[in-house]
Amino acid sequence: MAAAKKAVLGPLVGAVDQGTSSTRFLVFNSKTAELLSHHQVELKQKFPKEGWVEQDPKEILQSVYECIERTCEKLTQLNIDISAIKAIGVSNQRETTVVWDKYTGEPLYNAVVWLDLRTQGTVETLSKRIPGNNNFVKSKTGLPLSTYFSAVKLHWILENVRKVKKAVEEERALFGTVDSWLIWSLTGGPNGGVHCTDVTNASRTMLFNIHSLEWDIELCEFFEVPMTILPNIRSSSEIYGLMKAGALEGVPLSGCLGDQSAALVGQMCFQDGQAKNTYGTGCFLLCNTGQKCVFSDHGLLTTVAYKLGRDKPVCYALEGSVAIAGAVVRWLRDNLGILKSSEEVEKLANEVGTSYGCYFVPAFSGLYAPYWEPSARGIICGLTQFTNKHHIAFAALEAVCFQTREILDAMNKDCGIPLSHLQVDGGMTNNKILMQLQADILCIPVVKPSMPETTALGAAMAAGAAEGVGVWSLDPEDLSTVTMERFEPQINEEESEIRYATWKKAVQKSMGWTTGQPSTNAGDPNIFCSVPLGFFIVTSMVMLIGARYISGVP
Repeated sequence: MAAAKKAVLGPLVGAVDQGTSSTRFLVFNSKTAELLSHHQVELKQKFPKEGWVEQDPKEILQSVYECIERTCEKLTQLNIDISAIKAIGVSNQRETTVVWDKYTGEPLYNAVVWLDLRTQGTVETLSKRIPGNNNFVKSKTGLPLSTYFSAVKLHWILENVRKVKKAVEEERALFGTVDSWLIWSLTGGPNGGVHCTDVTNASRTMLFNIHSLEWDIELCEFFEVPMTILPNIRSSSEIYGLMKAGALEGVPLSGCLGDQSAALVGQMCFQDGQAKNTYGTGCFLLCNTGQKCVFSDHGLLTTVAYKLGRDKPVCYALEGSVAIAGAVVRWLRDNLGILKSSEEVEKLANEVGTSYGCYFVPAFSGLYAPYWEPSARGIICGLTQFTNKHHIAFAALEAVCFQTREILDAMNKDCGIPLSHLQVDGGMTNNKILMQLQADILCIPVVKPSMPETTALGAAMAAGAAEGVGVWSLDPEDLSTVTMERFEPQINEEESEIRYATWKKAVQKSMGWTTGQPSTNAGDPNIFCSVPLGFFIVTSMVMLIGARYISGVP
């Protein structure tokens, strides 16, 4: 019997979506933006000391290869010809810092994740060297000096990891955020791999001048980073190199965007004033400010939104960054054990429909926008003997919504025109309780695309539109219409404001737990890390409730 003829769907585009919690590879039809198939691999995070968060760069890379291979197998089972895949885009967790040996391809240290807090002491030391009347770091980068960004992580690695110091001295070391590590590895690694990054990822390092779009000599000297280890800067949409192995060998890698910029593109927020909020490990609200670089007076970041071609203009965005969103659900599952799966949080919350006065501030990595308060730590307050795991699950979801309200308020103040609705995306948006809570707390409609994989879609769009590929049109009239699901506020504004005001009281109580004191860990006299005392506060409170109540036993 003759083999079935493989379906021809027109040009296809793949996207690597490399996040903090998982890696995925997704394949889209470039003419309809339809998602055809995907595969996902969950990743491990390492917590070697309090406040430290690391990942294995080799595990990240292997997960990308696995996702590509499995997705191609699924497409073949669907009778779809993988030779129709004409380009691949990369979207990645930003700021996470990798250093590797350019001759062996081996990482020289674990990836230091964006959530990592070991550099709090470093930040405090460096901040004293910035003149009060000339914050050149913020004026050049749009970023506050914080543990969040790559420069302080790289500074710490260069100071504390002997293997890296030696490799730098011997001119063997390369630095990059996760996009650089992946593109270099996928395009050949030690055998001709392309060492590059795009402007969106570069803008999160705190070494990049967002006005000149170049690595900045003054910033590199300030953070004591040798410029020889930095990747070449490219646009977000151009051919960087070709895949050198696997089922898609020979396919060009032609799109690269930090995950939040990719989601902005995937939500088609190409006009000034258009905004989106992504709910992933963290929560990130971006508003397109066009070719104008707008600085915030209310705790938001100024960042590069995208540059969709070598000869295309750069566009900027205001960003509100929340460190802990989906990560709080993972914490309830992995640390407290009150969930068997992340999806179970919706069911638990729905069974009570209220937090019963319980408020959760998940400041596990300090507070990001709009506070930028590294001394904060997580607290659960308002507990009574009636409180059980259902109320804590509900409070965790509310916390995500309250944090979004804070950055949306700041965005409205900076932009001057309040958003009439909020476009959302990300894995957590599948949780209908969360989406309804968000509309109630914001007092405006929340609008969710029926296909929530907008981060991967944005990377695919950039890759497919690249010069030399040209299979995806970004002209407004050619962009596919997206079906939306809408959540309207269902509580009155007065009740929403009372709940929000109580949340703000809880936030104030979370602050001031730690200082950047040296760690007492033996053998690491030069390592600074902050001890999350709030964790012990949370643990003590949970113990006070008693296992009987946490388990939901009456």
